[in-house]
Amino acid sequence: MKCPFCKKDRDKVIDSRSSDGGRVIRRRRQCLVCKKRFTTYEKIGESFKLYVVKKDNSRVPYERGKIVEGLQKACYKRPVSAEQIQRIADKAEEVIFRSFDKEVSSAFIGESVMKQLRRIDKVAYIRFASVYRDFKDAGELIQEVSQAITEMEPAAQLMLFDETSEPDYRDEPCNGDLKESLQGGKRR
Repeated sequence: MKCPFCKKDRDKVIDSRSSDGGRVIRRRRQCLVCKKRFTTYEKIGESFKLYVVKKDNSRVPYERGKIVEGLQKACYKRPVSAEQIQRIADKAEEVIFRSFDKEVSSAFIGESVMKQLRRIDKVAYIRFASVYRDFKDAGELIQEVSQAITEMEPAAQLMLFDETSEPDYRDEPCNGDLKESLQGGKRR
């Protein structure tokens, strides 16, 4: 491998790791001439292609970038890190490549991504589902939201609160109107 710095063809491999669900090998190398380090990636040739069968039965080459892009849009301004997005894409991709050799339906890809996203963030899940499932009316969207709400909250979202029960403010000192409304008293 030619060094990108001095262009000499003398290097040694320092570290090798599998990434992208085992489809890519990442190698850390050091040039024996200039002593600088660089990273190379090896992946399967482009002769192996997985095609996505879309709703209209057209076929397009599979692109991981489209999954990540959809996840980034769904997770915009949500407490979901870029690392979590990559992990969701990795897990979904792992299922896809384990289950299919040549063609996969876009429906299967969407469901795989939604299954992973639903565990991480409900709001991002609803955003993704609203685009992916193309709800016909508000009723379908409301049904999906209510299903997501009734499911147990992820541990990360539960950790926001110290107690799992709602605080009882009825015995706390406060002004009369608020105290009466909390005790079910007069209403305006």
